[in-house]
Amino acid sequence: MTRRRWLVGGAVVGVLAVVGALAAVSAPWSADDDTTAAGIPAASPPTTDTAALVAAVPHRAVAKIDPVRLADGVVPPTNRWYSGLVFGAEPQPVFAEPLSFGLTAKGFTLGLPAPTVSAATISGPHVPAVTVDVGAASARVSAADPVSVTIELLDASGDPLGRVVLAEGSPFVSFTASRAVQVRTDGPLTATPDGPATAAGERWAFVGPGYASGTTTLDSGDTATWYALPDDPAPDAAATLAAAAKHPVTGVDVAYGVDDDKASTTLTYRTSDDGATAHVLMPHHTVASACDLGTYASIYGELRLCAGSTLASTVPLQRPSGTFDLSSLAPDRKATLVKALEADVAATPAFPSDTYFGGKSLMRAATLVQRGDDLGVDVADLRAKTVAALREWGQADGCTQRDARCVVYDAKAHSAIGLTASFGSDELNDHHFHYGYLLAAAGMLAADDTALAGDLRTVMNLLGADIAAASPSGDLPQLRNFDPYAGHSWASGTAPFADGNNQESSSEAVNAWNGLGLWAQASGQEALATQATWMLSTEAATARDYWTNTALPAGFAHQVVALNWGGKRDWATWFSPEPSAMLGIQLLPLGPAQLTVGRGVDPARIRASVKEAAPDGYDVMFGGDLLGYLALAGPDDASSAWSELESLPDAAIDDGTSRAALLAFVAAASSLPASSLPASSSSPAASADG
Repeated sequence: MTRRRWLVGGAVVGVLAVVGALAAVSAPWSADDDTTAAGIPAASPPTTDTAALVAAVPHRAVAKIDPVRLADGVVPPTNRWYSGLVFGAEPQPVFAEPLSFGLTAKGFTLGLPAPTVSAATISGPHVPAVTVDVGAASARVSAADPVSVTIELLDASGDPLGRVVLAEGSPFVSFTASRAVQVRTDGPLTATPDGPATAAGERWAFVGPGYASGTTTLDSGDTATWYALPDDPAPDAAATLAAAAKHPVTGVDVAYGVDDDKASTTLTYRTSDDGATAHVLMPHHTVASACDLGTYASIYGELRLCAGSTLASTVPLQRPSGTFDLSSLAPDRKATLVKALEADVAATPAFPSDTYFGGKSLMRAATLVQRGDDLGVDVADLRAKTVAALREWGQADGCTQRDARCVVYDAKAHSAIGLTASFGSDELNDHHFHYGYLLAAAGMLAADDTALAGDLRTVMNLLGADIAAASPSGDLPQLRNFDPYAGHSWASGTAPFADGNNQESSSEAVNAWNGLGLWAQASGQEALATQATWMLSTEAATARDYWTNTALPAGFAHQVVALNWGGKRDWATWFSPEPSAMLGIQLLPLGPAQLTVGRGVDPARIRASVKEAAPDGYDVMFGGDLLGYLALAGPDDASSAWSELESLPDAAIDDGTSRAALLAFVAAASSLPASSLPASSSSPAASADG
């Protein structure tokens, strides 16, 4: 059954790069130390000549985005948690954990989302608790990094009054004056000359000069900071936060590394005077140090408050992979798989021309070629057909000769965009989903074909840089889709929603970084392969933590979350109300990268999730993927899944996969080592990092 989605997209994030006079914002890769704060050797990011990549393809104005509130010289921050501040007629609220934030006509508002639960939604909208008026007439984003954003508030003449900084994971929002400014705060906050005073029922506090009756006057360079106390503050929490608030955050640096077992992320919150700040942990963050200052409620679970400027977290390592070990397949099953493979090869349709379905079809074909090589089946014709299509996509000047199956660069959007667009890819939606399929197909077929890797290098490197450039430049944003604090990607290009940005298909995001890693390996780019391994490992862990194996509050009536936002979580998709869609979109395309989707998941929960998705049998949308997931519950389930797949109607197999690929997945699931099988524990909250 063909998958459909509305144009607004179904998953992930972009980053703001700063050029020219704004280039003082540092790159988020920390190279000061040989190891990350998690004790894992820090990786050197790949060096990519983005200017050469974008110069190699035609330039054409095709993107449908208009960055309304953006300073000159700043790369449009698409696919970010804060993208709603930049695009659209009116700015949208954004969610920085633990705070929410909204721009107003004269300043901004702050909120502390209070989650509410219904059968299908966990909601924490922006409800203003504190309103700050600086007499502004407009606002614009002036600088940012992958975790934080800086907003200039302007007077009626367009001159800066000052700048606001907010960052994911920071309990503080600060305003630094560019000239003498009177600041009025309305809301339930208290302050003293030495910092905040707290009383029963009061959550908000203020640190800044000369505060009296809700008003303070800031001279040029002065800073005021607002924050909320945690729900259950430790005895020293108020004093710790008051002291940290005097060191306003100016940006966030990111370092990453991998070793034999783990991938690590280290976030360092920079402050104006290098003084220590504080930060909060999301549930997926696993850290060595104690964080015991209190907690904040959130739609994702409890956020723990920590003293200090460094957040160092690890996840289990997952290396990019494009093949299964089928060497132990029993003869009868091998015969069944070969028969399915031959039928799937013969049924391969013409490749579509858009980036999404075109990319899916190429990955489907490349996967069949690999399975054919594994099983000794002659797939030379399909290989030749797929390689020819990849070379067409990989022709750098292809869009000078045709209007599809080629890539252009849009200088206003600062993005590589494939012609023909699909699902709003010309609005910068879902680029990592689309390009991940193309990168995976190229990586698989170029793995033993250096000539093909050479022919594809320019365009595939450009697609990889579009979604995951390691460093900021004037050509492409940094880590467009991947959010190093949230640990996952965001899909909407402009995030025109009051609930923030969103991601639907966690598995296609995993596929994106697996595809990037396969391409890096095939093209001999070691540093890029390390970066992709970090992103793949982290996204795979959060896919379990927040989509398929997430800890859910009482009152939510389902097994999975299908669509995560900044301000809510839904059992819903962009394209279908069918129960099978809710889980199925978290599984495709079932391949080696998705074998870990069951890591640490209670087998009973896997079975319950599949039963909820397909209560009346598997002849449903994504039925084949559901059977593949069921196989991860244990040997008996894998045997049942194999039998069902043998006779499953073609309509229940997604167009990006094949019966042979699904049978190979089930076979691989059947032979997973015991250490990789689901745990028997019924506690999902601790599973993703264990």
